[in-house]
Amino acid sequence: MTAILGISAFYHDSAAALVVDGEIVAAAQEERFSRKKHDYRFPVSAIDYCLEEAGLEPGQLDYVGFYDKPFLKFDRLLETYVSYAPVGFRSFLKAMPLWMNQKLHLPREMKKGLRGAYNKRFVFTEHHESHAASAFFPSPFEEAAILTVDGVGEWATVTFGSGQGNRIELTHELDFPHSLGLLYSAFTYYTGFRVNSGEYKLMGLAPYGEPIYVDRILEHLIDLKDDGSFVMDQSYFNYCQGLTMTSRKFDDLFEGPPRRPETPISQREMDIAASIQKVTEQAMLKMADFVHEKTGMSNLCLAGGVALNCVANGRILREGPFENVWIQPAAGDAGGALGTALFIWHQLLDNERSVQPTDSQTASLLGPSYTDKEVTDYLDSVGAVYELYEDDESLVGAVSELMATENVIGWVQGRMEFGPRALGGRSILGDARSPEMQSVMNLKIKFRESFRPFAPAVLRERVDEYFETRADEDSPYMLLVAPVREAKRLPTNGHKASGLDKLKIQRSEVPAITHVDYSARVQTVDPDRHGRYYKLIKAFEEKTGCGVIINTSFNVRGEPIVRTPEEAYRCFMMTGMDVLVLERVVLVKKDQPNAELFDRDKYLSEFALD
Repeated sequence: MTAILGISAFYHDSAAALVVDGEIVAAAQEERFSRKKHDYRFPVSAIDYCLEEAGLEPGQLDYVGFYDKPFLKFDRLLETYVSYAPVGFRSFLKAMPLWMNQKLHLPREMKKGLRGAYNKRFVFTEHHESHAASAFFPSPFEEAAILTVDGVGEWATVTFGSGQGNRIELTHELDFPHSLGLLYSAFTYYTGFRVNSGEYKLMGLAPYGEPIYVDRILEHLIDLKDDGSFVMDQSYFNYCQGLTMTSRKFDDLFEGPPRRPETPISQREMDIAASIQKVTEQAMLKMADFVHEKTGMSNLCLAGGVALNCVANGRILREGPFENVWIQPAAGDAGGALGTALFIWHQLLDNERSVQPTDSQTASLLGPSYTDKEVTDYLDSVGAVYELYEDDESLVGAVSELMATENVIGWVQGRMEFGPRALGGRSILGDARSPEMQSVMNLKIKFRESFRPFAPAVLRERVDEYFETRADEDSPYMLLVAPVREAKRLPTNGHKASGLDKLKIQRSEVPAITHVDYSARVQTVDPDRHGRYYKLIKAFEEKTGCGVIINTSFNVRGEPIVRTPEEAYRCFMMTGMDVLVLERVVLVKKDQPNAELFDRDKYLSEFALD
């Protein structure tokens, strides 16, 4: 037996992943244990979980890998500061303590995190190598082109190459400071959202605006070439040397300062969001075309933070030259932990790779799970009122009836998801047919901005009935956006609206998951990977004739997705959720005693707004 632990830490979204004899046994982000969103600290709890899941002690590990090369990254940091000196001295002073105390002493930190019990080799892969490995090795392809796009690794911001069998090779790269990820993050900052976590808000805001600034962006900020490469004019940015993303020159270009967080969103922010989203899609499409031209392959694997831009991904699949696209579900830094473990197993140890028909990531359900007894023991300890169902059929029959009558369902089943998306393990579910459900779930349950869209979970055999996809198109990780089918759309009767008023128009038979541009971030659900989750949607379809429901993450704004039954129960009691389902245990809110003991304001104050 060969056990390999992969680690990502100290930058964004720390995580651990364990591979045993080539099989992905466990993977989790540290934030799910620490309850600190995007926790960057060394993932001690995630490591402990992975080892416990495999029944291993740290000393039984054969290899421990880290997802990038810290000395190369430090070299880039120093060279950048020297290039801009003396400007940037404050940023330099802020960054140095973490580097001096931890980042430059990773073997020491990893030994400490493994309780001093591991004394074998540490392996350091390059950042984009880890991304590429995470994209290709779990994919369902024997061979594929690989494209990785993010903010920055050591120096690279974009790489591409190919994978065949048990090996990957990256042949081209684009280097810092020219970065599509940092360009998008600059606009995230400018529109008042938090960098490294608010980019998906910018993507969700884009359909409310018009892309009137595209030419301005392409003329001044980024010189985009036909092959997808680009050069950015750094005089508009401040991320190389300062503590902000954009400069005064950027402010002048867009005729005003950045929006202050938590202030009202204006039409200007909506138009800016639409414009940078359009530029990002253009860049990704050009990259995909060039990668296809150079590799000649029919399959594409994507990873890196920009690969979480599911609108661009959907366009690559529909309009690009590749027949099939597979995207690492944990495409950001967390996925690097998995990538480095798989890179060691396949590339360094030269072990054969067995390609699975769907993929080898098992629906990305790689986190902890809890038994019915563990659930009921906890609920009994807090005096909760619940019903335990004897089998799946009676459970999904009852829950689907509750959902069909517009109850909002908290759903905790099996293993927790690895990556940023809730995929039916730790989800909040609702009736996609309800015109009011989007606003209700955003404002009374998630406590987040009203403009944020919700994703549909659809029976895979029904996906092309509701969305413009191929029949049985596989999208289990909610990383592809597709338009709602014309046949499912409703006439708007000439109603026109702008900005957030677009929310008031019902656009389809499933309005709660139809964004204002008729798009939807699709998750397909099938019986082989999703078990009880599939049975629930099937039962809902039998009751209502609709094979689509809402699926959003089980958390409130600023909170990591729940992990344990205790966290789920607390979130349930503090929000407007109507029903909680923990494995085969069902709780109805109106039946619960002691509701006055739950301080909602105190609960929400625990989480930094995100």
